[in-house]
Amino acid sequence: MKLLELAAIGGVISGARGAVLQQPIHSETKDALPLVIWHGLGDNFQAEGLRSVGEFAEETIEGLYVYYVHLADDASGDREATFLGNLTQQIDQVCADMAADPILSTAPAINALGFSQGGQFLRGYVERCNNPPVANLVTFGSQHNGIAEFQSCDSGDWVCRGFQGVLKGNTWSGFVQNRLVPAQYYRDPEDLENYLEFSNFLADINNERPLKNQTYKENLKKLEKFVMYVFDEDTTVVPRQSGWFSEYNMTSNQETKLRDRQLYKEDWLGLKYLDDNDRLVFRNTSGGHMRLTDKVLKEVFLEYFSPLESSVSGMESSSAEL
Repeated sequence: MKLLELAAIGGVISGARGAVLQQPIHSETKDALPLVIWHGLGDNFQAEGLRSVGEFAEETIEGLYVYYVHLADDASGDREATFLGNLTQQIDQVCADMAADPILSTAPAINALGFSQGGQFLRGYVERCNNPPVANLVTFGSQHNGIAEFQSCDSGDWVCRGFQGVLKGNTWSGFVQNRLVPAQYYRDPEDLENYLEFSNFLADINNERPLKNQTYKENLKKLEKFVMYVFDEDTTVVPRQSGWFSEYNMTSNQETKLRDRQLYKEDWLGLKYLDDNDRLVFRNTSGGHMRLTDKVLKEVFLEYFSPLESSVSGMESSSAEL
């Protein structure tokens, strides 16, 4: 079995506890919905590992169109944008690019696959614009509840190492929060006051501030499935439990799982709604960060990205039910 390791430095436990209120968002022609892939920190849209995932998806699902999210027209610029940039502006750009793509924009919906930080950025896309709308969102090793430690850099990665020193010393400064990407999803449970006041991105898309954005919640509720994979031996994303929206205190080693958090109980994002309707999926896979086998990928492709016999009428009806 081939093992795929993406260049990102960046058992099912959900239960069916309610009736599904929305119909699947799939094409009447049984064609596969386009698949959008967003890579992680330190990677780029032309990287061999990422492209091999897209090619494998195309081999698995006949007629699949794969779109690789990119923030520059060249690999170097796209990689730099994983470290440097304003996430609000970056997601605005991705929203505009995808809405203008001739295939994505004319599809009844799309599916989305996010690796590492690309996963929570795709969730930000769903919350903030969702045009074209996402049917199924699958994330691998994504920092949905943020990171409490910044990721280490390879010894020869001077771009990463150059940003690292600035990140650690000035996390909450306006300069860092508006320019350095990992700082914008930094979240220390023991420093929530600064996080809630200064976070440029994560505190907003997680709806953690007193004034809640109802559009974020309603857009996430439209997902057919939201699938979150955590790597069992992940030491890159700290804490790895962030991939399931868990709150983890590094000092006390105490974990508060999603279903025990106010974010879930008061349903700030619609996650409880998805869970109650058997559409929120928690999964784990063995290995370190972004170490994926063909077996795991193929299971994801077939379970969540293959066309189903359904109609797109569920999209119209779902809006009225929210």
